Amino acid sequence: MAACLGSLSEMRSIRTVLEEVVDEGKQITRPESPGSNPTSTSTSMTVMRHKVERIFPVYARGGLSPRSDPVANSGSVVGDSIWDAVRIEAKFEAENEPILSSFLYASILSHDCLERALGFIIANRLQNNTLLETQLMDIFCDVMLQNRGIQRALRLDLQAFKDRDPSCLSYCSALLYLKGYHSLQTHRVAHALWNQGRKVLALALQSRVSEVFGVDIHPAAKIGEGILLDHGTGLVIGETAVIGDRVSLMQGVTLGGSGKETGDRHPKVGQGVLIGASVIVLGNIKIGDGAMIASGSLVLKDVPQHSMAAGIPAKVIGYVEEQVPSLTMKHDASKDFFEHVAIGSDGRSNGEYSI
Repeated sequence: MAACLGSLSEMRSIRTVLEEVVDEGKQITRPESPGSNPTSTSTSMTVMRHKVERIFPVYARGGLSPRSDPVANSGSVVGDSIWDAVRIEAKFEAENEPILSSFLYASILSHDCLERALGFIIANRLQNNTLLETQLMDIFCDVMLQNRGIQRALRLDLQAFKDRDPSCLSYCSALLYLKGYHSLQTHRVAHALWNQGRKVLALALQSRVSEVFGVDIHPAAKIGEGILLDHGTGLVIGETAVIGDRVSLMQGVTLGGSGKETGDRHPKVGQGVLIGASVIVLGNIKIGDGAMIASGSLVLKDVPQHSMAAGIPAKVIGYVEEQVPSLTMKHDASKDFFEHVAIGSDGRSNGEYSI
């Protein structure tokens, strides 16, 4: 968590204040600072208005102005560096790719907080003939704007995607395009609804995510913050699974049960764990903090903390010196890897800790 919060604090030091003059034709009054020139201020505002209208020819006329009701204001985070960065990136992209200007304005720049923008984006992805976009957006915004835990988690998740996925160009691209992020945030809303007793609606959201994104996360599953679902395709997380903070999961991962039994039957994943592509973890077993699971492994027993497991069935092949391998995203298991990162066969991975 410290790494994520550190990134947030660094962004605050480079925060840029954005001002937009788009107010549906209403007169905007700003307090004058001592020594200011009213004529100069008016001219600057006029130039800004013309610039916005040039970049956003449709929406600058007031078609999608931001709402400023008390609920929206209560959901906004004061000094929100992530949201500021998203807006800066969106404005830059709109200027450099005019064909996307209306899309970027409707998705990001017309909203007054990250929660509303995210609700709009996900609602557009998940809508169908019976679950309308407006209904879904209301559901997402109502839950996110009233849940401080989700507000914190969705920002730390966005930071995780930006920091750990080398193909993620910006916060803006993760927010707009990465289905792993969309699936994760929809799960957070579905999980909140599940805990409120609105289980049918939560299951409906799970079903739509499975249909649209190919990601199946049961709404009862408990997932920490600062999570990366890289690619997301084929990911399955069962009902009683628990995932700690700062975990990274690649595509095709299954955290499933081992049979038809009911009750607590799914894996418990500790903090800072890195799970490679197409890994299958079955049963109510524990993956220790800071562990690594190699791609394609089948895990049927507990994995000790800060160890690396690989194979079918998986066995411990080394012990990782890094405290949080999910942040470095190093999947290499070569000789050089063990010389620099893990203890070799003469150390603790001598078969005694095989799983």
